[in-house]
Amino acid sequence: MSGARRRFLSLGLGLSLGTAGPTLLAGASPAVWAQTAAESAVAPLKIAPLAFERRILTNGLELIALPQAGATVSVQVWYRVGGKDDPAGRSGFAHLFEHMMFKRTRYMANEQFDRMTEDVGGNNNAFTADDMTAYHSVVPANHLEPLLWAEAERMSNLTVDQANFDSERAVVKEEFRQRVLAEPYGRLFHAVPRLGYQLHPYRRPVIGSIEELDAATLQDVSAFHAQYYRPDNAVLIVTGAFDPVQLNRWVNHYFGSIRQPASAIPRVQQSEPRRARDELHQLKAPNVPLPAALLIWQGPKASSADAPVWQVAQGLLAMGESSRLNESLVYRQQLAQSAGFEAQLNADAGLLVAHAIASGKQSAAELVAPLMRELQKLAEEPIAAAELEKVKAQLLTAALIRRQTPLGLGEVLGEAALLRGDVQWVNRELNDLQAVSAADVQGVLKRDVLRGARVTVLYEAEAAPARKKVGKP
Repeated sequence: MSGARRRFLSLGLGLSLGTAGPTLLAGASPAVWAQTAAESAVAPLKIAPLAFERRILTNGLELIALPQAGATVSVQVWYRVGGKDDPAGRSGFAHLFEHMMFKRTRYMANEQFDRMTEDVGGNNNAFTADDMTAYHSVVPANHLEPLLWAEAERMSNLTVDQANFDSERAVVKEEFRQRVLAEPYGRLFHAVPRLGYQLHPYRRPVIGSIEELDAATLQDVSAFHAQYYRPDNAVLIVTGAFDPVQLNRWVNHYFGSIRQPASAIPRVQQSEPRRARDELHQLKAPNVPLPAALLIWQGPKASSADAPVWQVAQGLLAMGESSRLNESLVYRQQLAQSAGFEAQLNADAGLLVAHAIASGKQSAAELVAPLMRELQKLAEEPIAAAELEKVKAQLLTAALIRRQTPLGLGEVLGEAALLRGDVQWVNRELNDLQAVSAADVQGVLKRDVLRGARVTVLYEAEAAPARKKVGKP
């Protein structure tokens, strides 16, 4: 942890306590004071809005820029294409292009992008999600102009040929083997979108399918690239140390000349229907050391007003060693070696997912009732003010720390623009988070979990193949 970050944490704690209302009690122990503060009505922390600038170039490219004092700058390009946009029968294309974008272009050699970032002390990476594919880099501020050129170059001149396609398809297939097939619980979590969604393309896992990638042709991937990798389907986000006037000149110069295709961008039209009844699925897989149970409900969209409420509910259930599922199922009852809960909220629809992995003696079915008891307790029994305030303080602290760096700032702006559908979300989300009440948490749990249709997945080891008897020769 850097010295700058340590100073920030001290400052943030001081601001939080200073505005919290309770005055430090003379002679009180830290434990007594902490309890008093947590149980009091905590005034919300006032957070200055992020003063970003946003404009649309004539070719449709969206630019979001936010200067921040320092010596580094982050350049991120978020494309509005994710796993949900993969063609039917060709899952994994968006993920494939996450890899192919690091290959050669008309004027850049293979690995030149890495040399332009890593060799000057910076870094680069990318990720693919259901709704977007994002590329992000951080470099010293005096390397901003060449990095902008490189991003514009791979937006407009990427080489999509058989050699690049074959090499990156092999990489993606190996990633699937490592993350899904080789992991003991990889198949369980890989099944979540397929079993959780009924009709929406979110059913297709972002990582793709080996069989469908093998069936793809160069013509397929070239068409996919032409449809989605274009300026009017991208958001360029620049945060950190830069001159705004100079940045605008460079962006106009390097991105402004990229042609906007005349064709329309395909968009997902399928909506997800409300689930009408419960389902039970039993999955068997090799090399499963202990049984596991996984429960899925439908959740809201990421832009829903309930999104921060589910963020707090997730924190209460599964954030850290003292979270409810961990305390109950792992430590007190010793039924599970691990347990968790996640609100997986996407742009078009969401899922709520709880899971437990047995500690050794339980069957998968025996984990379901204890999991449900903890969710029901949170929905129906009083939530201590201290517990609620602790979780909200943890979430708020993590969000503020993330905003300290150019990379983190760019990420929150990208999530707001592409996942929430409104970049101004960044200036509301922390206030909304602080306003979440116990009644809010219990309201969404009763509506979406206790009264919602549930998909139950029981995951156990498949039977070992019978050994052949070896007779005497």
